[in-house]
Amino acid sequence: MNVFIIGTGLIGGSFALDLKQVMPKVKIFGIDAKEEHLQQALETGIIDAEANFSDLCNAELVYLAIPVDAAIKLLPEILELVPENCVVIDTGSTKEKICQLVADHPKRRNFLAAHPIAGTEFSGPSAAINGLFSKKTNIICEVEKTAFKLQEKALEIFHSVGMRIRYMDPASHDRHIAYVSHLSHISSFMLGKTVLEKEKNERDIFDLAGSGFASTVRLAKSSPAMWTPIFAQNKDNVLETLDEYISNLSHFRELLSKDNFEEVFSEMDKTNHIKSVLNGITENEPLKKLENGK
Repeated sequence: MNVFIIGTGLIGGSFALDLKQVMPKVKIFGIDAKEEHLQQALETGIIDAEANFSDLCNAELVYLAIPVDAAIKLLPEILELVPENCVVIDTGSTKEKICQLVADHPKRRNFLAAHPIAGTEFSGPSAAINGLFSKKTNIICEVEKTAFKLQEKALEIFHSVGMRIRYMDPASHDRHIAYVSHLSHISSFMLGKTVLEKEKNERDIFDLAGSGFASTVRLAKSSPAMWTPIFAQNKDNVLETLDEYISNLSHFRELLSKDNFEEVFSEMDKTNHIKSVLNGITENEPLKKLENGK
């Protein structure tokens, strides 16, 4: 199978590595706006050959792993170039705008809107790792608008690399992901900003930071070039989550200012329920279809 990876960084590169593990005869072609990324992907064996958009006529699968603003610009052109038997899969963290963009495209049936819930705070081909997608959830939106045979092709590949599949409509996806992903990144960036502004001595940060601080600000190492377009595309949902988050922070501050530590304890104790929620996400969780957020 001829697979074209557009964007040879963490997600695209890791997908290529996983494909090579389960499909020994796969031929991976790489397309990337950064020549140094292509060279690194070649040298490390992530891709087998460089390619350009004119080569997409030979593609059987295209994996679009680039920032969401770039994906919106390129997807219509990509769909025009691929043959009828090719499925084009995007990996963006926002789904409503990209699905709206190609809703009336003549080759809408060739597109599968997906979002793998996998990744690290690192970027570029050097961040690619084997097994990144194993036991991770892959959200698929508007699957019914993708040609059935192309759905089958994509789902077979997803399952082969160990992914679990969830189905969701684009609007619900963007609303939910604003809470469980986008808000987490904003919190991490702003915590990092606060500490850097107040602790001018970087050595003090290094010496005093414990594992709690390190884990909380881990996401602040993520690429601003990737996350700024995500926040822009999901602005309304992100603003809603921020309003609720700020309200909770303000309430907690008020409890502290009034020495209401019984209620401080109660707030934290109630929030401890998150442990049972997260522990309930098991590796053998049955596949479910989520529609309209239900």
